[in-house]
Amino acid sequence: MNEWQHKPGEVRIVGMIGVTREAAATSGATLSVFGGGINPGAEVPAGVDGDYILEFARVHEDAGFDMVLTGYSSSTPDGFEVAGYAAARTSRLGYLIAHRPGFMAPTLAARKAATLDQLTGGRIALHIISGGSDIEQERDGDFLDHDARYRRTSEYMEILRKTWTAPEPFDYEGEFYRLKGASSQVRCLQRPHLPLFFGGASDIALDVGSQRADVFALWGEPRSATEERVADIRRRARQCGRDIQFSLSVRPVLGNTENEAWERAGDILQRVQEATRGSIVPGQPARLQSEGSRRLLKFAAQGDIHDDRLWMPVAAASGAAGSTTCLVGTPEQVAQSLLAYYDLGCTTFIIRGFDPLNDAREYGRELIPRLREMVAGRTSNVA
Repeated sequence: MNEWQHKPGEVRIVGMIGVTREAAATSGATLSVFGGGINPGAEVPAGVDGDYILEFARVHEDAGFDMVLTGYSSSTPDGFEVAGYAAARTSRLGYLIAHRPGFMAPTLAARKAATLDQLTGGRIALHIISGGSDIEQERDGDFLDHDARYRRTSEYMEILRKTWTAPEPFDYEGEFYRLKGASSQVRCLQRPHLPLFFGGASDIALDVGSQRADVFALWGEPRSATEERVADIRRRARQCGRDIQFSLSVRPVLGNTENEAWERAGDILQRVQEATRGSIVPGQPARLQSEGSRRLLKFAAQGDIHDDRLWMPVAAASGAAGSTTCLVGTPEQVAQSLLAYYDLGCTTFIIRGFDPLNDAREYGRELIPRLREMVAGRTSNVA
């Protein structure tokens, strides 16, 4: 039985934690919690603050999040270590570890993840990121082009699964990896193995994700585009004889009234524009090889607001560096918008704000409970 198989009336909520508190200059309007230069104008101080990691994780646990994402870049702290440290000091919260293929043997990555899954009582998932910036990849010594990175990712994910599930030692011959007698004495506590999330928007990414991922991660696009993307990926997965789930990443901007929420959004945008001034070319992705960023910028050029409250200007102001689209409104209104995406097949939501610690607390007071209440007894379009 797949323990991550979606059940009717269930929704998973994922947040994100960082390793150091954001700089005072960006507090309340920060684009990044992990740093590393992948979000223009959104640097966080270097270093690792163990007390802050624990505070951040515990705030999410207390707020009712199911998991938190740990980020990845070529210069930031290791997500496996951050997740292990926080998991040892929390009891329920799961950890979604962003991980790039190409810098660690897939057999070793499989053993590391399975070990952590065992030690945490089955609270680990991996988010496989192939890389949307040549410059960022080259900092770690990877000079493959965009499509080659995704071909490597496909092999990497295949080997992860084999390492976790193969009953006997196995050989592997691929374009990027060659193994003889590979095996592992540690298996995931979750069955058949821990969940593999995957992100990407190019055609080759859609092929790889539909063939290899358990959960295909989408950014917050207009609902019509999301519906088309879900149908396309689901069709590709079925051609491989597979089922697949979907997550959606978006940034809720909340207010006690709708006007208050829009005023807050305007203030955030002004500060983001100030922070990114001079580092963004209008209409050009901050991560030049990212097709997902190009899509967000295309939708931003078509209008500031889609579907009543999907708000695009922060994506435009930041070169769409990652999850930068917002849902603006009261907790009730934003929960209704998330419910509409749930009805399209997105059964996991990755949400974070621009005031990361305080926003996580705020989401736990009303947004998360309201969304769970709305989803209860409802059947998402998962088939």
